[in-house]
Amino acid sequence: MELILDVVQVFLAVLLIFLVLMHSGKDAGLSGAFGVGTGAGPLGGGSLVERNLNRWTVGIAIAFVINTIILIKIG
Repeated sequence: MELILDVVQVFLAVLLIFLVLMHSGKDAGLSGAFGVGTGAGPLGGGSLVERNLNRWTVGIAIAFVINTIILIKIG
């Protein structure tokens, strides 16, 4: 069980790093290369794709934290 959670943890970490790098910063960052965020709304992410990217990032981050807590409890 712990081995499966370890593999999931590595997968979540790589996915979280990728999602964070996809976000556009002040200068449109890496996500500008893929055409992710071009519009500027009231919260910084104007396009639908940028908002969905935010949701995915938060969801993966929460899963990462929960998996970390479970690994600490069983380890």
